[in-house]
Amino acid sequence: MMSAGCARYDLSRFGAEVFRPSARQSDVMIVAGTISKKMAEGIKTLYDQMPEPKWVIAMGNCAISGGPFVFEGQYGIIEGADKILPVDIYIPGCPPRPEALIEGIIELEHQITGWRRWPKVDSQNEAA
Repeated sequence: MMSAGCARYDLSRFGAEVFRPSARQSDVMIVAGTISKKMAEGIKTLYDQMPEPKWVIAMGNCAISGGPFVFEGQYGIIEGADKILPVDIYIPGCPPRPEALIEGIIELEHQITGWRRWPKVDSQNEAA
């Protein structure tokens, strides 16, 4: 996540460079990593503190599905952020590439505004 803000990827050109440490100043929550059952209540509290409108991005396989820590008999892991929060964007990967985070932020912008920065390419039709 940090490398997406560096000069090589330059997240600021999409207007998403300011990370806020306070939920009360945020409109997007990025959930990254495994969510334990002990952490779930704190994450819900942070989400509730965010002002409306608010969105959630689940970043990485651990946040999406619990990752490699999900097995029969496990009792301490939430199997995906969507079990406790309304997730708007899923960014797969272990770990996800910085390009995937940028693409997820652009997709969230499209969901919010209905506007795309550039046309979406359909690779199946492009090959024909």
